[in-house]
Amino acid sequence: MPPGLTPTVPFRCSTFSSTRSFDSFTPLALRYHSTTPRHSFSSSSNAQLQSQAQKRRQRDPYAIAQARQRKAANVARQATLQAERAAAVGDPLLLKPTPFIKTLDYAIPPTIRPTVENAPSSDDTDPTAETTATENDATSEPYLNHFITAKEFQESIKQSEQTTRPEESRIRGSADPAIEAAELQKHEEQHEVAVTAMARMLSLANGSNKDRTRVHVQRCVETFGRHRTDEVLAPKPSADATRDSSLPEKTPRAGPDTGSPEVQIAILTTKIHALKRHLETTGKKDMVNKRNLQVLVHKRQKLLRYLRRKERGGERFQNVMDTLGLSDGAWMGEISLR
Repeated sequence: MPPGLTPTVPFRCSTFSSTRSFDSFTPLALRYHSTTPRHSFSSSSNAQLQSQAQKRRQRDPYAIAQARQRKAANVARQATLQAERAAAVGDPLLLKPTPFIKTLDYAIPPTIRPTVENAPSSDDTDPTAETTATENDATSEPYLNHFITAKEFQESIKQSEQTTRPEESRIRGSADPAIEAAELQKHEEQHEVAVTAMARMLSLANGSNKDRTRVHVQRCVETFGRHRTDEVLAPKPSADATRDSSLPEKTPRAGPDTGSPEVQIAILTTKIHALKRHLETTGKKDMVNKRNLQVLVHKRQKLLRYLRRKERGGERFQNVMDTLGLSDGAWMGEISLR
């Protein structure tokens, strides 16, 4: 309020029964503001108006029919595009039935099963060889549970058999051959029962999916690790033919190769195959693992693109694609899973 101006103050006069204000003494500026018309606002907000419009559209059968037609056309178009992509470059989840991929469907990776007397270690066995045993005998499995190798298991069996064998009498003249034979036969029966029990505990057929996945990861390292493939596969073609040969060589690798792109691609393919089988059988409504499957597929796509770029499409990249049964759809273009 400007200085020197007094607002209109209503007062009660003694000669009148109502309150009167003297507008004649009110300043012009205050009188103008008091007579300015006010803008009227709606009591309903924009959100309420939008929700009301949505409700009207939901109740409109013509709008509902249009929305359903648009959705059906979109779904049909997506199916057509996926079919065209699968026909052109292949399905990123569908694997060719190679020998290595076939072994992922077994509880026990089929290999040439060693005998109890002469059992080689798991490092000497071929993970893609065919099985020759007909029985599910865990004593001859090259891959055992609880991080125990077949060689360690056979050595422990021999040691326990020698430790528990009954001792022969030092005085052979007073020894009874019939009693010694009975004790030896009893020892052999008990030893056979103990070996069978230990074999059942160590068998992957009685293990969990997590144990079998761990063994498959171990097989991926043994099959695709560069500590094995460097001796068989040719190196990538050089980008510069005039490179100076006097440059220092790379430091040799120590231990098994677990971090190269081809090993990681094989491990991801193993996990993708297990998740795909789970979603097709018992987990059709498992949205969490469906999301995990999408993440693994896109990780594998990045690694395949990296390996193809670094190896320049060489022998190492072709070996990974052929052994794992992958198509070009695993790394080419945009992958969309439904």
